[in-house]
Amino acid sequence: MIETRLLYYFLAVAREQNITRAAESLFVTQSTLSKQMMDLEKQLNKQLFVRGKRRITLTEEGEYLRNRAREILELMDSTEAALRTESDLLSGDIRIACGETVVMELFAKAFADFHRLYPDVRLHTYSGDADSVLERLDKGLADMGLLLGPTRQEKYDYLDIRRKDVFGLLMPAGCPLAKQEHIPTAQLRELPLILSEQTYQGHHEMDHADLADLKESMVATYNLIYNATFLVEQGVGYALCLKDLVNTDGRDLTFRPIVPELSLKLYLVTKKYQTFSPAVKTFMQQLRGIVDEE
Repeated sequence: MIETRLLYYFLAVAREQNITRAAESLFVTQSTLSKQMMDLEKQLNKQLFVRGKRRITLTEEGEYLRNRAREILELMDSTEAALRTESDLLSGDIRIACGETVVMELFAKAFADFHRLYPDVRLHTYSGDADSVLERLDKGLADMGLLLGPTRQEKYDYLDIRRKDVFGLLMPAGCPLAKQEHIPTAQLRELPLILSEQTYQGHHEMDHADLADLKESMVATYNLIYNATFLVEQGVGYALCLKDLVNTDGRDLTFRPIVPELSLKLYLVTKKYQTFSPAVKTFMQQLRGIVDEE
């Protein structure tokens, strides 16, 4: 009989297509995971993997086992949930990695309601750019990520939470540009710009023709907006950033939106075939309910 642990290990390798990354996500050594997979193949007397130089792919038997392993683990999860009594209290941890966005207010309100029902569940948040969010997902250090219009990758599931963040320019309050109510996209090319690293690297899906050559106007980049505010105050450039992220009260700063509107949708991102704790699953169901109601 195949141990449940081996099914989890097998699905991790199938998902990552790489022993090293799978071992990191499982918090086991590469040698241990390699031996476990070879033992699994020996136990079944089937070759499950084609081991290439750069990635691992599944054989036909491996594809079959992946489908069955998912069904087995899903059945185990549903059975466990069905056997829970209403008096059972959820406990444990929920870990969210997120980019800078005011939509975190939605998550904060959702967790506040959730925590009143399940006070033994703890929330852990990590703020960073898209690359660091995805890295934490890959390594199993986050259960879910909140990202702005990411370039989609096959190994993740994306839930459109039907919210968007709007871009604009952060500038010194006393500069001539601050007299305008809006900043046309065509005008951006004439300005020294401070861009987010994600925008600079092309990780945000922006299809505005006027934004195609913004790199030529770039004088600096940032990954989190706070430090960029000091560059703006010193007159280094104008920061292309999201609305309401910077509190301009008491500082020589102001924000102006861009026209036509430049915005990005927000997505809740999880790893495909990830097994979640009961607390995480219940919280995600609550989030989906909030999204579906709107």
